[in-house]
Amino acid sequence: MKKYAFLPLIAALGLLSACEKDKPDAFVPPVVTPVTNRNPIIRDKYTADPAALVHDGKMYLYTGHDETPFPQEGYQMKEWLCYSSPDMVTWTEHPVPLRVTDFTWARADAWASQVVERNGKFYWYATVDHRTVPGKAIGVAVADNPLGPFRDARGSALITNDMTTKVNSFFDDIDPTVIIDDAGQAYLYWGNTGCYYAKLKANMTELDGPINTIVLPSYTEAPWVHKRGDWYYLSYATEFPEKLAYAMSRSPEGPWEYKGILNELAENSNTNHQAILDFKGKSYFVYHNGANGPAGGSFRRSVCVDYLYYNADGTIQKVIMTKAGVAPAP
Repeated sequence: MKKYAFLPLIAALGLLSACEKDKPDAFVPPVVTPVTNRNPIIRDKYTADPAALVHDGKMYLYTGHDETPFPQEGYQMKEWLCYSSPDMVTWTEHPVPLRVTDFTWARADAWASQVVERNGKFYWYATVDHRTVPGKAIGVAVADNPLGPFRDARGSALITNDMTTKVNSFFDDIDPTVIIDDAGQAYLYWGNTGCYYAKLKANMTELDGPINTIVLPSYTEAPWVHKRGDWYYLSYATEFPEKLAYAMSRSPEGPWEYKGILNELAENSNTNHQAILDFKGKSYFVYHNGANGPAGGSFRRSVCVDYLYYNADGTIQKVIMTKAGVAPAP
């Protein structure tokens, strides 16, 4: 295991003017100077397409692993990685929990994914390239704890390219995200250039009804659905290079009202991919950029974390992407 602790060094400087040394109010308060930037949060590996899960007082981070040698281009991704943190600052790396080869029907490409918990089980929805059906597909793995080991829950793909015909593309079945509403109904969302959703059965491994299409302005990919209060939020990558936008609804089935840009272009990366969730009283925005050293870029990305803020009416303020990152959660 490896730990990544980016803790601030604090310099306190008290200045007392000689001419006012007898006046107590002449003391200048300590100056706090952060000298360590925490973003990206993982430095020894390239990590991309973050998803996150809160369980038993810890934040679990699941990422893709960019392995393309510098200066080559293209995506070489064979496995997913898992990290955990009690405070959003100190991250522990765990053994690789899932690989493309764990899906015997998959050929390559450990692309974007998400892990959700239900009834004591952890379900991992992952994008891969199908071995026999041309195009990308979505598989489901399952484990008894958030660290795994995960195993193929079906022995076959949950979504294959021949199941979606709204978009004529080999790449439209990617980037799965799952939410379970207050009534216990699970929904799967996914898609590139077309945004799809379908209900899941209680077993979390089968569709429960038809595949539907959501129309969103300038939708590209990377949907993420979360709920706060009475509102559902659907954030997604828009245009290319990608910014992130979002829409709101009172229902996981829509209708969705577009609310605008959520964040601007990520540094040195054509793609943008987010996870949004609350942890220990604060809201966090997890994403990737290409700013990890001189070799970083669109094919060697790195996960970052910044704060996310809501307005009184439930809308979200535009996220400010920083190098400093976030302070340790209490």
